[in-house]
Amino acid sequence: MPAKPNLSLPWPQGRALPDSFFNRDAGQLARELLGKVIRQKAGDLWLSVRIIETEAYYLEDKGSHASLGFTHKRRALFMDGGHIYMYYARGGDSLNFSANGPGNAVLIKSAYPFQDQHSGPESLARMQANNPDANGQIRPVEKLCNGQTLLCKALGLKVPDWDAQCFDPEKLFVEDVGQYPAAIVQCPRLGIPRGRDEHLPYRFVDADFARFCTRNPLRRGQVAGKDYQLLT
Repeated sequence: MPAKPNLSLPWPQGRALPDSFFNRDAGQLARELLGKVIRQKAGDLWLSVRIIETEAYYLEDKGSHASLGFTHKRRALFMDGGHIYMYYARGGDSLNFSANGPGNAVLIKSAYPFQDQHSGPESLARMQANNPDANGQIRPVEKLCNGQTLLCKALGLKVPDWDAQCFDPEKLFVEDVGQYPAAIVQCPRLGIPRGRDEHLPYRFVDADFARFCTRNPLRRGQVAGKDYQLLT
């Protein structure tokens, strides 16, 4: 069911996800965030991206930050569902949302630029200006947010601004726009060191956008039932 309209949003009939949406199992949340749209206010523009790739993390999971114990920096992971946890990875910023249960969260791994009446060509141009390629040239749309740090750079999300914060309907929120994946690819997460539960199938990808995520789980050589599962 779509989220109910939220009258506090800047436009009528907007459907920002309530905190209660995030207060669920991390794996379930990771799947159900696919197709949702992150909205970030940048001056007079709303920058928007559709979530296409997520990873779930649990307190007891050796690959999670929370497994290393509570610290002030990791405090958002131990807060109620719907808090923002940001950290630095690979020289950039990464975006996570806390889920149900202390230490459980979802990493927003990749997204795809989203345009509608609230986020048009000017918004896309701003995101491309925020995130040029290595030569300073305009990055293609399909490569603008295909990675956790590229996503944050395109949206202009920074650790000091949003770590351990709540969503703000005037600045940053996640919206249900009524778009849902026809199928979801489930597979092991990326970049987990050997011996730290690298085998756990906690990565979820919108199958229709698989070629635009961090690494295509449906690429040549990958075998259904062995390398991934297709959920419908």
